[in-house]
Amino acid sequence: MSHILILVENLSVPFDRRVWQESRTLVAAGHTVTVICPMGSGRDDEAETTLEGVRILRYPLRTAEGGPSGYLREYSVALWHTFRLAIRVRRKEPVHAVHACNPPDLLFLVGLMFRLTGARFVFDHHDLVPELFRSRFGSRLPVLYWGTRILERLTFATANAVISTNESYRRAAIDRGGMRPDRVTVVRSAPDLHRFVRRDREPELLRGKRFLLAYLGVMGPQDGVDYALHALAHLKYQLGRRDVHCIFMGSGDSFDAMVALSEELGLSDTVEFTGRVADEFVQRCLSTADVCLSPDPLNPLNNVSTMNKILEYMAMVRPIVSFDLVEARVSAGDSALYVAANDTAAFATAIDELLQDPDRRRKMGELGRGRVESELSWDISSNNLVTFYDRLFLPGDHRPPRWSPRRAKPIRPRTLLGLLNRDTLDR
Repeated sequence: MSHILILVENLSVPFDRRVWQESRTLVAAGHTVTVICPMGSGRDDEAETTLEGVRILRYPLRTAEGGPSGYLREYSVALWHTFRLAIRVRRKEPVHAVHACNPPDLLFLVGLMFRLTGARFVFDHHDLVPELFRSRFGSRLPVLYWGTRILERLTFATANAVISTNESYRRAAIDRGGMRPDRVTVVRSAPDLHRFVRRDREPELLRGKRFLLAYLGVMGPQDGVDYALHALAHLKYQLGRRDVHCIFMGSGDSFDAMVALSEELGLSDTVEFTGRVADEFVQRCLSTADVCLSPDPLNPLNNVSTMNKILEYMAMVRPIVSFDLVEARVSAGDSALYVAANDTAAFATAIDELLQDPDRRRKMGELGRGRVESELSWDISSNNLVTFYDRLFLPGDHRPPRWSPRRAKPIRPRTLLGLLNRDTLDR
């Protein structure tokens, strides 16, 4: 079978759940898989290892701190290490496909090098980087924003085929990226139902309170933990609910700032920050939680991105409160209660509403679990991934397959600021 080289910079593997699931699926389908990724912080720190048939090569990397200059430094170091390790892999055995997971949109340079040797280049589109840039830095630095658009276009132009995480991303690949529709396949990030197993409720997790709320996920500037904390402050001080405890599971760039914010808001006796936790604790906490929180605010990235936390809450039969985002509705359906975007008072009111209605919470949770089992589990996504690679490696399929400059929407802003203000997904 084929040798697939997977490149990822954003997280270590197997900590990156999507990449780990993809790697194991491809090995099970008979492919040889090598992953190049950074070392983790306090985990995944071996330079080379083989896990469940997946060979993993890791490099040291200090994550970005501060503004864009920090990201430029991080990405430059990561790209150098990725090139170095990819060449090392190629010297030992042929590589038939390079599978690059963004961000950043620089890994096409490695893919281009391998395309010259006859390998296929697959772009696994995890994040819309221009929207990510806008969500983090707003209307500042238009020249750098324009640069993210150019790099995204070059990535699409290099790719033989694209894997999109949802239909919004697929539409961006076709409309904005110029990809042929038959070369773009949706492989959703989806929970492995063997990992999300319900347990008995554990009252000790409530810390003496009546109800438990839970958050599971990354804590970065665009992830909305600050919105959740302001909602909890409203729930406690304006709505008078002092019978609620909330556990925040996860870490990220904003972790320390969020702990400090909780203290400023008078929530020290209401919230608990665990940092990253093992699957076993996730199961225990979500099995005990009465309501789960998805506070990702409306911004150019979040509106069209699938939130893993939502699918994981659904897998654990939990009702959800979420801001009203396009892809949040696509994923959660009737298992979530939606409130006006970025309105923390409405978010608090929705939590209070669900806490008063146990039957509704139960029905919402059951709807979510049923939806995951029938449409959104990794079993379904893995089949899509294997079919994608079967098509990619069809004998004799060597025609230029990937990009049409006539199909791609042109980047023709009168000014760089004009480009920054265009809504490229909603046109």
